[in-house]
Amino acid sequence: MTTKSPLVPAVELARTNRTRFPNESEAYRQARNALLTEEIELRRHIERVAEQRRRLPPGGEVPMDYAFVGEDGPVSFSGLFGDKQTLVVYSYMYGPQRERPCPMCTSLISAWNGEAPDIEQRVAFAVVARSPIERLSAFKHERGWRHIKLYSDPDGAYTRDYVSAEDADIPAYNVFSRRDGTIRHFWSGEMFMATADPGQDPRGAPDLMPLWTILDTTPEGRGTDWYPQLEYP
Repeated sequence: MTTKSPLVPAVELARTNRTRFPNESEAYRQARNALLTEEIELRRHIERVAEQRRRLPPGGEVPMDYAFVGEDGPVSFSGLFGDKQTLVVYSYMYGPQRERPCPMCTSLISAWNGEAPDIEQRVAFAVVARSPIERLSAFKHERGWRHIKLYSDPDGAYTRDYVSAEDADIPAYNVFSRRDGTIRHFWSGEMFMATADPGQDPRGAPDLMPLWTILDTTPEGRGTDWYPQLEYP
């Protein structure tokens, strides 16, 4: 039986920091080390939450082998797993009622496109939308995505069960597991408008957007009046 070593208090770890930058003031360094303490605590909290997520009891069994259409033709939900035991499915806001896809979803998928070969070393990864596959594939080529696997949910059965019972064009992130031949739902991002804090857009935790991870380290932050666009001047 292994036991975890007790953690050194974050404030003590922060005191070991010897980083200094040219011309910084003592006030800056004191504030920065206080922030470092909080960042260490945040890192630890993220890991505790991840461990709690991994300890979830078995989720509900997936009720049917949903039918999708990929760029190479029809594929079943179980087929999306390939040789993996875990499947991540992102539901893309690009339904047939949209002239162009959601810019925020597009930004997110663009970032994931570069990571997909690494992600797929451990789990299967699919992006699903309600538009016909020809439409999805055309935008994929327009955007230059090389690695993302796109699938159409033509009859909407998967979308109604795991995204929106009303078949609304909204995003969703779902994780499924396949163990002993049974496919179950494992986890979904469940933070929506009702769970948003005052003055903030709805966001998950973890926040899946690499864009926001970068902007959160800057003086400007995320801002309140800017979102990604499909094209820039």
